[in-house]
Amino acid sequence: MPTVMSRFVIPRFLRLARRNRNYIDADLARAHVRERGLRPVAYGPPRTLRGLDVTVVRDRGWPVYTLTPTAGAVRGALVYAHGGGWVGEIAAQHWRLAAQLAVRVRLAVTVPIYPLIPFGTAAEVIPRVAELVRAAGAEYGPTFLAGDSAGGQIALSTALHLRDLGQPAPLRTVLISPALDLTLENPQIDEVQPRDPWLGRDGGLVFGGLWSGALSMRDPMVSPLFGDLTGLGPLTVFTGTEDILNPDARLLAAKARAAGVHLDYREGAGLVHVYPLTPSAEGSAARRRIVSILRADLDGAQVVS
Repeated sequence: MPTVMSRFVIPRFLRLARRNRNYIDADLARAHVRERGLRPVAYGPPRTLRGLDVTVVRDRGWPVYTLTPTAGAVRGALVYAHGGGWVGEIAAQHWRLAAQLAVRVRLAVTVPIYPLIPFGTAAEVIPRVAELVRAAGAEYGPTFLAGDSAGGQIALSTALHLRDLGQPAPLRTVLISPALDLTLENPQIDEVQPRDPWLGRDGGLVFGGLWSGALSMRDPMVSPLFGDLTGLGPLTVFTGTEDILNPDARLLAAKARAAGVHLDYREGAGLVHVYPLTPSAEGSAARRRIVSILRADLDGAQVVS
């Protein structure tokens, strides 16, 4: 049973704040894209992050941040793609998770500020994120991929792209409430929609259509659920049942198992979209789980080497 925070407080806040307004209304979604294109918001990390060295470079126009722990040797790397419907900029909760993983797992965490719609598209972003994964692996050794929501789509599409290029798989790909099929055609979405206080189909299709650009919405670079999962490294998936993306997460789990992919599937009954990023007991437990599984993966990699 979810805690009071997760069951009542967070969903009530999301509904009162009308956080779903740009997702349930296509016209509002288009207006939001225009507004963000005209007036982009700040993306820099909060000054309150502790225990880190933070650096940034501009790589072909992208600001690319790296967070490294000030205490202890770096054990590996992680490339993190933030969520926000491909139109929302990175937020404080994304930075806090990246910082926690850097400090507690002793990782060099790369955070690309990738171009958002109406300017960025999957065809541009996925290969560039793959380059960052390869560069992190060359510099730091064992490398993870992670992303939430729209960033989960980027992370899984990047893992597929690396596989198709014959590159080493990430040590693990962590997906938090990932967007997996941007067509949003799963009929079970209709059952979940009344319970979801955050996401919606009509605006989501606007965002996904712009993100797909010239590619088909069924191209795995856009909708990784349509890809062949054979040969991927281990996946960890977090999903809540009060999230319209949950039905596709279940399909992903079935496809991963059928393809022989090692899967750590964490479904939270009664929990909302990206619940591991929320200020709740369930969110804290999920973040601790991510830390523990990444540590274990690094320990296993050291034994093998």
